[in-house]
Amino acid sequence: MSTEDRPPAPRSLAEELRARGDASLGALLRSRPDLITPVPTDLTQLATRAGTRASVVRALERLDRFALQTAEALAVAADPAAYGELLGLMAGDDADPAVVAALPHALDVLREQALVWGDDDRLRLVRTARELLAPSPQHPSPTGLGPTVQEATAGMSPGRIQEIVTAAGLASTHDSVSAVTALAGLFTDRARMAALLADAPADSLDVLERLVWGPPYGQVTADPAPRLRWLLDRGLLLPTAPGTVVLPREVALHLRRGLAHRTPEPMPPVVETAAVHRPQVVDSAAAGQAYTALATVEELLKDWDEGGPAVLRAGGLSVRDLKRTAVALDVPEPAAAFWVELAYAAGLIASDGEADERYAATPAYDEWLELPAAERWSLLVTAWLAATRTAGLVGGRDAKDRTLSALGPGLDRSAAPEVRHRVLALLAGLPEGAAPAAGSVLARLRWERPLRGDRREDDLRGRLAEWALSEAELLGVTGRGALSAQGRALLGAPAAPTPGPEAEPAGPGDKLPVHHHHRTTPLAPLSPAEQAVASAAAARLLAPLLPEPLDHVLLQADLTAVAPGPLQRPLADMLDVLADVESKGGATVYRFTPGSVRRALDAGQAASDLHAFLATHSRTPVPQPLAYLIDDVARRHGHLRVGAASAYVRCDDDAMLSEILADKRAAGLGLRRLAPTVLAAQTDPAGLLEGLRSMGFAPAAESAEGDVLITRALAHRTPPRTAPEPVPDGPPVPDDTLLAAALRAIRAGDLASTTPRKPGAAPAANGELPRTGAAETLATMQAAVLTGEALWIGYVNAEGAASQRVVAPIRVEGGFVTAYDHTADEVRTYPLHRITGVAELADDAG
Repeated sequence: MSTEDRPPAPRSLAEELRARGDASLGALLRSRPDLITPVPTDLTQLATRAGTRASVVRALERLDRFALQTAEALAVAADPAAYGELLGLMAGDDADPAVVAALPHALDVLREQALVWGDDDRLRLVRTARELLAPSPQHPSPTGLGPTVQEATAGMSPGRIQEIVTAAGLASTHDSVSAVTALAGLFTDRARMAALLADAPADSLDVLERLVWGPPYGQVTADPAPRLRWLLDRGLLLPTAPGTVVLPREVALHLRRGLAHRTPEPMPPVVETAAVHRPQVVDSAAAGQAYTALATVEELLKDWDEGGPAVLRAGGLSVRDLKRTAVALDVPEPAAAFWVELAYAAGLIASDGEADERYAATPAYDEWLELPAAERWSLLVTAWLAATRTAGLVGGRDAKDRTLSALGPGLDRSAAPEVRHRVLALLAGLPEGAAPAAGSVLARLRWERPLRGDRREDDLRGRLAEWALSEAELLGVTGRGALSAQGRALLGAPAAPTPGPEAEPAGPGDKLPVHHHHRTTPLAPLSPAEQAVASAAAARLLAPLLPEPLDHVLLQADLTAVAPGPLQRPLADMLDVLADVESKGGATVYRFTPGSVRRALDAGQAASDLHAFLATHSRTPVPQPLAYLIDDVARRHGHLRVGAASAYVRCDDDAMLSEILADKRAAGLGLRRLAPTVLAAQTDPAGLLEGLRSMGFAPAAESAEGDVLITRALAHRTPPRTAPEPVPDGPPVPDDTLLAAALRAIRAGDLASTTPRKPGAAPAANGELPRTGAAETLATMQAAVLTGEALWIGYVNAEGAASQRVVAPIRVEGGFVTAYDHTADEVRTYPLHRITGVAELADDAG
């Protein structure tokens, strides 16, 4: 393309955005969704918003390391800078071929993000980004470079500048500007600089070596040492404040062989493989973990079934309750915090909202229990993927030095879902059965999102990644460190790469690099609808790998029952009432005790029911000791009756009542004999029942009619609760419908604000709406209907929002104008009284 045919260079970011197509603008708005919250009125407002500090900081934080290094290099280059200068800063004098190949893509990323604009011969970093990244004494540049010679000599006396120029071997000049230009020219001339430094004392070169990669500032005394004096005399060090000197940027770049960064990183670090397992082994191990996860959550909810721990005044679990939960689950406290938070994120537990507020299972828990095991797992892992609550923070301190508690406030970290998804996506890029080296995963994530700003927050991202790896293993998304087939399906990932022949003999010590170029499109997070489909696919893959529930146990003579695997729910529920769990593992051991049998009788079971149940579900004959235990407890069960008087005890055996009255342990019950077979008590029926049981009796409650009451252990449930909503990491990415509408509105608003007006046609200044009288507005509209011309109007809607529009009137009647509106790309009707004014467009308006 000849110079004459080339379109004029944009003079501003707004002009460059105006020249973009819808696809390019759409990519910008997707990557920086804060720019359309709310939708800008035109492209000038969009460009202004893209240059605000908050938006630029957010965009910079989402650049990969090489793109950020490119932006940092532009911040220390001339403004504007030619592509050749930028290439020199990034690739150095040796023109690193990897950097040369990767730089165009990095520059395209910065352009797409509207952080850089202009042609290759006039590249400009947006002003706010330059202010954030350029070096200053208060905010050193990540490049380690200092100010230029011109900036460092800004306050220096003309005489001193001439002395430096002369000492550096340059001819003196008549003014400071030319002197500084000559000095900068010397420092940027490789040959002349090499000759100047060839005469430098060795210890002076040592000083330069210490400052070259930053920080470029140093301290000097009022009488500098000879090695410093030699540098100061020639301007190789320049004073910036009393006692402080700086290495000029041009000198540092010469010593660095032109590099803005000590180590440019054009390629992402390789995700190394620490071990390779057979895919079947990985899937089986993951399925085992998935089964354990389900059992753990069920055990947690069973423990809280009749009402869990109290809610702290500030919200959350107390340290004591978390410890008790960890003991009940037989896991460390951090793992207990994870399971509690997972159940909360899945909507299975919540606070009951009562005056004495406690945590309890929600009605959704009962629905969850009825699902097949694989679907229950799918619900848990889907909630985990999207949750912003971060269990790993439990026990830490917040900004006000308060302890962070499980289920309490302050645990949301909006970056958590993105980090989890990215960690699993990196695992999905490895061959099947390959487990990554954790350090290489963290290094890759740091390249994709470099550490900047608040170091504590930076450290959090690394910890989030470590937690993601360990939690994925706990949940069975990974097995032996490798992504399982069901984990891959959960992400909606394609089939795993096939490992080459060299991967066959791999062992735990092998390193199998899998290269991921930073230009490769990463696995994108799924929409809610897509995630539901992916989760269902993951459940289908997991289902055959989970053990089938059993309908039997093995009864033993020592009053125990062994469940050799997971039990069907009715059997498991009944055994939980009839026996106590003694040990867990591959097989669960239940022990029958007088207390557990009484618990079953209290729940409404008769002795005959218990005998029939055991005979039906045991693969071995019912042992005689167990049958005797049931009959013995049943014989004494309900012999005493407790009712409300405030409470009374009645028994046909008056000798037993006399025994109770004589027992010192009954003193607190306030008993007195009303009749030979009846005792009255001053406590309530529940307290009387508990007191008699503690004395070794087995009373039963009765109704006012004298019938035995079945005292079931009713499960405590919260009112219906929704799962906690994740805290979004900024505005959501717009969907296609919203994006198309936003682009149309921005384009139309831009057309209205930039279309030329006829001179003298009530033009608006500074974007103000046109103003004309009602009669003039009506006349102009009627004339435009006849001529078919388009008009520029100001319009205020019913909510009071003002906008500029370009319309082509079709009909004017009854106080309304019907026109084709370029803003909405459709025919609309507007009340004339809401039109502030009208102006004709110039004849050559496009």
